[in-house]
This record gives sequence, C-alpha cells and structure tokens, in this order.
Amino acid sequence: MSANPASTPSPTLTGATPAPRGRVIFVGTGPGDPDLLTLGAVAALADAIAVVIEDEELTAILEHPAVKVNPSAEVQVISPRANQRQLTPLQRARAVLNHACDGSRVVRLVKGDPFMDAGVAEEAAECVKGGIEFEIVPGVSSLTAVPEYAGISLNTVDGMHFVTVGETFTKSQAAHWALAGTLVINARAGMVADIAAATALAGRVSDDPAMVIISGGSTAQTTIPSTLAGLADAVAAAGVDDYAHVHVVIGPGVAENEQELSWYESKPLFGWRVLVPRTKDQAGPMTNRLRSYGASSEEVPTISVEPPRSPQQMEKAIRGLVEGRYEWVAFTSVNAVKAVRERFEAVGLDARDFSGLKVAAVGRTTAKSLQDWGIEPDLIPVGDQSAAGLAAEFPPYDEVLDPINRVFLPRADIATETLSAALVELGWEVEDVTAYRTVRASPP
Repeated sequence: MSANPASTPSPTLTGATPAPRGRVIFVGTGPGDPDLLTLGAVAALADAIAVVIEDEELTAILEHPAVKVNPSAEVQVISPRANQRQLTPLQRARAVLNHACDGSRVVRLVKGDPFMDAGVAEEAAECVKGGIEFEIVPGVSSLTAVPEYAGISLNTVDGMHFVTVGETFTKSQAAHWALAGTLVINARAGMVADIAAATALAGRVSDDPAMVIISGGSTAQTTIPSTLAGLADAVAAAGVDDYAHVHVVIGPGVAENEQELSWYESKPLFGWRVLVPRTKDQAGPMTNRLRSYGASSEEVPTISVEPPRSPQQMEKAIRGLVEGRYEWVAFTSVNAVKAVRERFEAVGLDARDFSGLKVAAVGRTTAKSLQDWGIEPDLIPVGDQSAAGLAAEFPPYDEVLDPINRVFLPRADIATETLSAALVELGWEVEDVTAYRTVRASPP
C-alpha cells in the first residue's frame, strides 16, 4: 500500500548544529609606543585565530615580549591600493569578515583608540550587517598621548579641541576653530597646508604657536615647532611622505610648557639606533631596555642555532633520561632547553617525563625557559649566573643520598669544558652531549 504524501511528515533540521559565528575585536594599540598596550589588548591577541592590521608599522606590536600570539594565527596586513589611497571602511571590513565568517576570533589592530582615532564605527557596522559580533578594546588615544609625548600640557584654561581628519579635508571643517582654544589635529602630512590655510581663514592669527609631531610616541618621534603661518613649510622641509600620519597642535598649549616638559625626546639614548646581534626571540629584554631609554633597535643575529650533525647521541640521552639513567639534568642556556624540548615533543614526551629528576639552570633566563615548559628548576645559582657559578654551587655526589651518579649535560658544540670538568671533580659521571650547533649566520 502506498503512503499518502499529504500525511508524510516533512524532514526537519532538529538537532542540526548552527553555523558558528565569528567575533571581531577592535583593539586600540596607542600612539606608537608598544608599552602602552592594555592588558585587554594582550589577552585579545593571545586568543586570536587571525590578526588583521592596516598599517605595516603595527607588526612591531606582535614582537613585544608581553604579546603572545597563537603560532597558528594568520596575520594579514591590509595593503593600500596601488595609488596609495587608503582602503575604504567597507574594504577593510571585508578583509575582517573573510576571517570571521567561519567562526574565527579575529583581532583588528588599529592605531590609537578604535573610535576616537581610527574611526572604525563604519567597520563595526559592517560586522553587524554580516551577522558578526564585535567588541572594542579601547586604546590610549593619540590625540591626547602624542602632545604629552611632545611635552605639551593639555590642561589649559583656553580649552581643547580634538579633530581626526579623514581622507579628505574641506575648509568648512575649520569654520569654528578660531575660538577652539588649543587644537590637536590628527591628519596626513599632505593635508597640513590646507589645514593651516583654512585655520587662518577661520580667524586664527598667523603667529599662533604651532607644532608638527611626526611618528609621535615612537622612538622615531620628531617635533617641529612652528607658527600657524609656517606649518606648511615646516612639513615640507621635514620631507614627510604625504600619506604619513602627523599630529598638528595649534594654540597657547604649545607655548606654555613645551620646553621644560619635553621628557620623551630628552631620554639619554633618544635618537640612537642600536644594533643588537641576537635573534628577535632572544633580544626581547635588551630591546625593551633600550626602548625605555629612547633608542630604536635592530636585531641582526650573528650566529644560527642548528641541530647536531649526528642526532644519535642526543636520542640515546633522551631515552636514558626517561628510563632513569640520570640523577641530574643541567641546562646551561635557553638553546639547550629548546633543543631538549624539541626532541621530547618529536617523540611524544612532555615535561611530566622529568618526574624524579633534579634539574639545574645556569641562570634566571634559562630557568624562565624551563618554567615556561612546566619544569621548576631545583638549582639556580644565587651568585654568578654562569657555568662557573653553577659549578660552584652544584652539590657533590653522595653515594648514600644519590642513587644515581650521572648528570646529563646538553650543550652547544663549542661550549667550554668548565662545568663538565667541575662536576667530575665533585664525583659525578657526566654525559656531555651536543644538543645543538652554533654556526655563523648568513649576513643580512
């Protein structure tokens, strides 16, 4: 008997999993100093599946030691069009939505503050239209921070007026600037001449104090004092690219305290360019310290770390470590920790396999590398943090207290015998294993 089609229940999607919805986090990075990142910005970057950056300069944010980006996260720099004009909000939004449409958590990095400086409200609106949720992580606005980096006090009796000029500027925008007290204008360098002319036309005097601030808040910051009448010539003389962001400050706030409060460009190493002969992942603390004194750094590694030519000795040592062949493992560098960790992970082992072993680290930096892996060192020299310092504080072998008399010492192929010889004198049997080679890096 055939079934009646009218009585046959239609199929339903009950229990079907809804399509995942992505989320976009607009993160403000501040004016140019990566130390101004908020904790919210750091947390958002750590969870991101994709990071979309409009300006190439912002990639430096991702190299800051406090920022941990998922290694599998895709980082996309939205390049300007061939004629150098910036992308429209719709074009920028499409780049973001391409990542978020599959349910990914996307961070959109912007300079300054997302709403006050970057004007991402239109991008956020496009996310809403596309069914994508968004969040805002505010950043320090460049409109307030950059003048302070230049030593300009914003607490003036004449009041303040903040302006972010978009892709175009019309004279009508300056109509009310004559009575605005001190003006802070975020614009592109190519617009400064028009801004100065329109401001003068609105009624401000030609000798009004003014300042052009280039690359504000970064170690490349340059401040050019001027007057309203001299603004255009000042920017032209500096040779600034027309599409570069600059901050123009006009009014009494410029003249009041600028000289005595110019703290940032008075740092002892401001304007210095320093070569750091290390890889980026090892140069972080030094680069941070140099930046705190005003210097800009360039990391150029002079050596390269490579696996040993013959891995059999290392593999045998790793097997012996797991099987209980050693009493101690002594790490004399971050590279040694990295080499052992890579071998462990290659064969499916992890930090738990160090259970029952005693671990020594030559210093705090090496200890931090072990702690990041989940291993708490039993011995870190209190005094001299070197191979000699570790040897001086290493306990002698005691046949009653120590069930095993061997020490595993993973090290570089060119390391000295200082620690190994000292441990032998203390009664230990040392298995000195080449964990990695150091070779001269290719010249940059």
